[in-house]
Amino acid sequence: MKTLLMVKALLFCLILGGMALAETSPAYAEVAVTIYNQDLGLVKDVRELEFQKGRSLIKFTDVAAKIDPTSVHFKPVNPSDRVSILEQNYQYDLVSSTKILQKYVDNEIELFTKSAGSEGEGKSYKGRLLSYSSDNVTLQEPQGAIRIVRLDEVRDLYFPTLPEGLITKPTLVWLLDSQVKGKRKAEVSYLTGGINWHAEYVAVVDQRDENLEVGGWVSIDNRSGATYQEAKVKLIAGEVHRVREERMPPRLAKAYAAEMAAGAPQFEEKAFFEYHLYTLLRPATIKDNEIKQVSLFPSTDVEVRKIFTYDGARYDKKVRVELEFKNSESAGLGMPLPQGKIRVYKEDVDKALEFVGEDRIDHTPKDEKVRVFLGNAFDLVGERQKIDFKKIGDDVTDESYQIKLRNHKEEAVEVVVVEHLYAYTEWEIRESTHGYEKKDASTIEFKISLAPDEEVVLNYTVRYYR
Repeated sequence: MKTLLMVKALLFCLILGGMALAETSPAYAEVAVTIYNQDLGLVKDVRELEFQKGRSLIKFTDVAAKIDPTSVHFKPVNPSDRVSILEQNYQYDLVSSTKILQKYVDNEIELFTKSAGSEGEGKSYKGRLLSYSSDNVTLQEPQGAIRIVRLDEVRDLYFPTLPEGLITKPTLVWLLDSQVKGKRKAEVSYLTGGINWHAEYVAVVDQRDENLEVGGWVSIDNRSGATYQEAKVKLIAGEVHRVREERMPPRLAKAYAAEMAAGAPQFEEKAFFEYHLYTLLRPATIKDNEIKQVSLFPSTDVEVRKIFTYDGARYDKKVRVELEFKNSESAGLGMPLPQGKIRVYKEDVDKALEFVGEDRIDHTPKDEKVRVFLGNAFDLVGERQKIDFKKIGDDVTDESYQIKLRNHKEEAVEVVVVEHLYAYTEWEIRESTHGYEKKDASTIEFKISLAPDEEVVLNYTVRYYR
């Protein structure tokens, strides 16, 4: 009986057969990946290739499935090697059961049905493939009869050869004009989508809310369709301008890897153009469909200040709680911080850590302040209302506001009251029960101290000149 090949078995054999193609592209010599936090990576792949003098074809496999073919740059490592690309093709029509069926429409195939219990082995059918769907396969048998076979009854599909044009992995095919012959090293660089990174920070605030232990992590999410073995890894923090094109939605990640490193810093940071560049100080393998975590910097202690803010025009009765620290060397940091999520915990009296909130910080240069919003204070309440309005003239009006703050805590606090005045309008504060600070052309702030179980009433009148 003729050997039966199931679709999966056929695909496996095709992959093995494709190793002859892989041999035309030798193993990696050196790989470097620069990752941007905009779903973008720059891959630099140095390999030893076999060149023929004159015009010849070279197939370069194991490139990222989400490569931008228009970004490919080829150059010999030795500048004296005279090699130029006359033509480039990117082949990405990968082998799959669906693709094989598509290519075999109007061609002869053979299928075998499942065993029918007491009837013994299943049946064999040969014929020209007319069509297929998710439910059935339609064949025209040699005698001309049409046979429709339900797919859930099919056990094996047999295809004589691999259809032309299908490949086992994404491949760059170059037509080269070479003045050299033999093995030479060449560098191929290209941009690819599907690879991203972001920073994450874990912070623990002490019981007095005066010090913060902060540690930084980098998460690299690789869904580009390629694995980068022992690669030199660099990260770019900043907003690099790109001309956007529509892309297919990325696949879901299937693996997760964490490198819980501590001790000495693993990244070296430096300014680069108008961005910041973070270089991993050791090679790392970034697998396809993997999230890898690497320590950005060891945990360090910084001084922190708790700030209560009441912005009644925007948040009604809620008093917001924020922690503020300075990203300076004297405070314990001083490294440009890439944007990312920061999670804050607090140690209880039993030494257990409890989660108290999280926020997202923007790219923060050194010596700038970082303010983290954690939530709303339970025991602080604010009320705001407009209590008077007077028209003084055609272009002059007075508005009066009353703000009440109540502190139900057991300790004294200071609340920063934020008030927004009409933008692009000339104004002046005519009366106020408390001092204020002008922050910009349309914002003022009052700092109000409250004793335990105290209510404080703030009144002010603003005059607008239109």
